[in-house]
Amino acid sequence: MDDVIYYDRYREETCVEKIYGDAALRWTYGSLAGRLSLNLLVKRALFSRWYGWRMNQPATKAKILPFIREYGLDAGEFERNADDFANFNEFFYRKLKPEARPIDANPASVVFPADGRHLCVPDISRCDGLFVKGEMFSLEKLLGESSRAARYADGSLLLSRLCPVDYHRFHFPVSGTPGPTKLINGPLYSVNPIALCRNIQILATNKRCITEIDTELFGTVLLLEIGATCVGSICQTYSAGTDVSKGTEKGYFSFGGSSTIVIFEPNRIRFDQDLVENSRQRRELFARVGDHMGTAC
Repeated sequence: MDDVIYYDRYREETCVEKIYGDAALRWTYGSLAGRLSLNLLVKRALFSRWYGWRMNQPATKAKILPFIREYGLDAGEFERNADDFANFNEFFYRKLKPEARPIDANPASVVFPADGRHLCVPDISRCDGLFVKGEMFSLEKLLGESSRAARYADGSLLLSRLCPVDYHRFHFPVSGTPGPTKLINGPLYSVNPIALCRNIQILATNKRCITEIDTELFGTVLLLEIGATCVGSICQTYSAGTDVSKGTEKGYFSFGGSSTIVIFEPNRIRFDQDLVENSRQRRELFARVGDHMGTAC
């Protein structure tokens, strides 16, 4: 299988992703035995709950410092010292110092909801694929109802993929009033491009949460969090019905890579040019939570 290539906004260059658990992932999705194990075990919630439980055990604390060194994380950004985490999961959903992720101050801007690798779709009705040309997931299947899918069929979408090495709290990309979160249960396949290139429908069928946020500039925006293999849980930390500012924390993922999706009504957002250009090439753009990703039309 090919390397996973993305564009780093800050370094202004293409990079090869260093994948956590690369060998296991390629075996699971690239061999017959791996695909059999995927259907029998890996996609099932029980496996991810077990793995989440394992990462909560005190013995996993020994994994933290080697992980930081191997993946080049900046421990100076952490709100707590690396030695203060009781287990790997605590470290995984760590908080950062506020100054580590400043929020773009432009009142007309939208910010990235998470650290990760991002793809945008300026017009969903004209999208012929995210990772693979000609293949796009079903919006109706993703949202779970036809009327909502019809409302956003000509809208815009941002897909943000979080790797295990990333900061795993997700934030509101716009200011407004969020409603309650609706959970749609499903399997827990990997959301790495290695898996998505084989089956883009994973994004529309995995376990996911949907929240509406009513805004002044952008209408009603849909926020989705998508579970994946080894994600123990999707935890919401916001309060429904309480106004939030752009960049406010919404929740976090427990152990594992995962994704968020933001969907806008038609003609509400103009995405940044570097995001549009890389997405056009089916190449993800790496950017951090709070950074500018678009502007109100």
